[in-house]
Amino acid sequence: MDIGIAGLGRMGGNMARRLTRAGVRVVGFDADADVRRALAAESIVDAATLADLVAALPQPRIVWLMVPSGAPTEEAIDIVARSLAPDDLLVDGGNAYYKDSQRRAEVLARRRIRFVDCGVSGGVHGLANGYALMFGGADDAAAMLVPYARILAPAPDAGWLHCGPAGTGHFVKMIHNGIEYGMMQALAEGFALMHNRRDLDLDVAAIAQMWRHGSVLRSWLLDLMSEFLASDRDLVDIAPVVADSGEGRWTVQEAVEQGVPAPVLSLALMTRFASQGRDDYASRLLAMMRKSFGGHAVSRANKPQ
Repeated sequence: MDIGIAGLGRMGGNMARRLTRAGVRVVGFDADADVRRALAAESIVDAATLADLVAALPQPRIVWLMVPSGAPTEEAIDIVARSLAPDDLLVDGGNAYYKDSQRRAEVLARRRIRFVDCGVSGGVHGLANGYALMFGGADDAAAMLVPYARILAPAPDAGWLHCGPAGTGHFVKMIHNGIEYGMMQALAEGFALMHNRRDLDLDVAAIAQMWRHGSVLRSWLLDLMSEFLASDRDLVDIAPVVADSGEGRWTVQEAVEQGVPAPVLSLALMTRFASQGRDDYASRLLAMMRKSFGGHAVSRANKPQ
């Protein structure tokens, strides 16, 4: 078994390690030469360029991209496709927009290059625990990926799924991440309500730990919360700023396009925007309107010295 992986960051690098440890010959490329050298010490073949990566693989080749969505993915696909031959397989394992994946599959099909879009979940724990893989593509393309999915997944027969035609893998991953936003937000709000009742002296870390056993709320997210709350209940050194990624926005956009209500997912995304300071101006306007019509006091901002 041979495969090329381009993009050896936290996810791509650990996927390369998991495959290598199972006996797969992995050829790896990353723009950072230090990253490539470090992985070369773990028996991952070092390719200095994307073209070198393709050249180092036997036909039919399988090249798996783990690069950021948008322009980086577009550029990488364009470069790799120039070196691929008919019946080779190109896998996009990044978090691309599913409509882009559908378009890319059509373009590559004209050159008889197989394409699979694969949503990957598992984060930094995937190396040890395995990854959830949801992929889309034609049956023959998906069949080429299955032996590798069986290794990357938590078990050979669980944690991976050929969801349907091209685009469905990234569509399912998009919805997965939208749900993730909502679940995280619900847990955060509930624990904030308990944390704020200082008069009750609630041990939120102990509550999180207890809920992990038998509760209908038990989940991996709760496991992670229990772990970090055990060492820091108040999180005073953590800035209250939460980044958002394309998948959350695309999920809400999909709800609007379908006309399907998704209030929890939408509000979870809006809360992330608010944490980034994107509602600051609106809040200032609200304060000044209250002052203007009702004479209500306003709080003055602390200006930097």
